[in-house]
Amino acid sequence: MNVIIPSWNAATTLPATLATLAEAPCRIIVADAASPDGTADIAMRLGAEVVQAPRGRGAQLAAGAAASTAEWLLFLHADTRLEPGWSQAAQAFMAGPPGAAHFTFALDDPSPQARRLERAVAWRCRNFSLPYGDQGLLIHRGLYQAMGGFRPMPLMEDVDLIRRLRPLRPVALAPRAITSANKWRKHGFMLRSAKNLSILSLYFAGVPPRWLARIY
Repeated sequence: MNVIIPSWNAATTLPATLATLAEAPCRIIVADAASPDGTADIAMRLGAEVVQAPRGRGAQLAAGAAASTAEWLLFLHADTRLEPGWSQAAQAFMAGPPGAAHFTFALDDPSPQARRLERAVAWRCRNFSLPYGDQGLLIHRGLYQAMGGFRPMPLMEDVDLIRRLRPLRPVALAPRAITSANKWRKHGFMLRSAKNLSILSLYFAGVPPRWLARIY
C-alpha cells in the first residue's frame, strides 16, 4: 500500500498524521507544492518521500498517484490522523476484490457541535455514498485508473472522483479519520458547515471549481 498525502504549509499537522501511519509498513508519498514553512523537509526527515507538484489538491493527489507503485493507494489529508486499528481494517478490505473504501469522519474537538457534524457526515455517507477527502480514500490502483483518477482541480477534486465511484458504493470502514477542526473553530461550526454546503450545491449546479476556490 502507498499512502499519498497532498500538503501545503502543513508543518504543524503533518508529523501527527505520519505518526499514525507507523502502524503498518507502507510507502508514504507527500505531494508538496513548494510549501514555504518547511513541510517537505519535515516529511523527508520523518521517512516520507516528497514529490513536488503545482499547488492545488487535485494536481498534487494526481502527482502522488503517478509516483506510486503499489496495488492499493490510500489518499489522506495532511491534517487527518487515522486512529489505532486502521491498518487491520484496511488489510481486511484489501484482502477482498478490488474496490474503494473510506474511514469514519471525526473531528478533534470535544464540543456537541462537532458530534452533530460527525453524525451529519455519517448520514450523508450512508444515504448518498458521498464521503469527502478528509475521510481518506483507500482504492485499488486498477479501479483508480479506470475511473480516470484525480483531476487537476483547485477544489472539489474529492467529490469529482467519488461521484464517479458512487455506483460502486465505497465501503465505510469503522476506524475514525480524525481531522483538525481548526476551520470550524475559526469560523464557527454553523457558518463553516453552511458555507461548505453552499459550495457543494454550487458545484452540483455547474459552477466551475476555479470560481468556487475563490470563495472557499
